[in-house]
Amino acid sequence: MAVSFTLNGKPTTVDTADDRRLLWVLRDDLGMTGTRFGCGVAQCGCCTVLVDGKATRACITPMRTVSNKSVTTIEGLATGDTLKPIQQAFLDHAGYQCGYCTSGMIMTAQGFLNENPKPTRGQIITGMDRNLCRCGAHPRIVDAIEAASKATAGGGATPSRRAASSTTRALSAGSSSDRFRTRTPGGRSWRMAATTARAMSSRW
Repeated sequence: MAVSFTLNGKPTTVDTADDRRLLWVLRDDLGMTGTRFGCGVAQCGCCTVLVDGKATRACITPMRTVSNKSVTTIEGLATGDTLKPIQQAFLDHAGYQCGYCTSGMIMTAQGFLNENPKPTRGQIITGMDRNLCRCGAHPRIVDAIEAASKATAGGGATPSRRAASSTTRALSAGSSSDRFRTRTPGGRSWRMAATTARAMSSRW
């Protein structure tokens, strides 16, 4: 089946099974390896992309559902050498550690801010609860999203400190960590991690 859609602003057509998952088309057929495989059952958020501006788990998304839609991956988020505020904020606040979950965090955060441009900290925590960070960088991630919200409200994107292409690679680089966190409902895991991290390190 030929599936046509827009990928990072460019018309794209792939010949593939209509029930094949978007994640594998992006990675294996189109070279968009910034979109990561984590769990395969939409529980970790590593594979998140934007479909028509909404955060979508690519690992469970059949190709037929993106026909004639716009798909944005981490590679297409910046505009030339100008980063999106959310990308710059992740750099400024070191909203990552091993880096494996970072592209999914950024795409989820961007989708969240598309729907709620001026969130409270509590809303950010709830909105990000279904994304797993095994390294425990939660407080810095929340700080980054808060900063991106304020930068967007202030008007315009934040200029990049480096070429967007190299930054994109940096934000989607890294290896998986063996340090799993326990996820609890209703944002408690994020709140608990934030409290613990602040107690352990004044940098957070």
